[in-house]
Amino acid sequence: MSDARFEDAAAALALRALDEEDLAVVSSLLQDAVFPITEMTWQKRRRRFAILLNRFRWEDRAAAEASGRPYERTQSLLVVQDVLALRMPGLVDCDRDTVLSLLSLRFEPGPETTGRLELVLAGDAAIALDVECLDVALKDVSRPYRAPSGTAPQHPEAE
Repeated sequence: MSDARFEDAAAALALRALDEEDLAVVSSLLQDAVFPITEMTWQKRRRRFAILLNRFRWEDRAAAEASGRPYERTQSLLVVQDVLALRMPGLVDCDRDTVLSLLSLRFEPGPETTGRLELVLAGDAAIALDVECLDVALKDVSRPYRAPSGTAPQHPEAE
């Protein structure tokens, strides 16, 4: 393994979403992220929910196309703080080998600072988090790697 380079560090994301405008940015960067169901954890007493996921590097797509190099993914950690309750509609009967695909993040405000953060998944599934306030962090935790499919995710119905 080679030493980390300055360029690698410059490409790593570390973002925090504290309002719906911030969340829209994080959601766009997480579109089409995939993760095994076993990479989710809810620490009820610490009121924290986290997922280790494989994120498509949308922010690098144009540069990869312009230079003719492969598309990339990176492992990222998504952490939601101040989680009061967790529900996973559509995921009750999943086995440990299930790989999930994240489509978007949505926030439904409640009274005062509370609300529901919904992680919308492919296949009519979701992860619903009741939160005391919106506090979402996204951090890249690995170097970018070649996307195994070699292609960018497609959404023909949205185009």
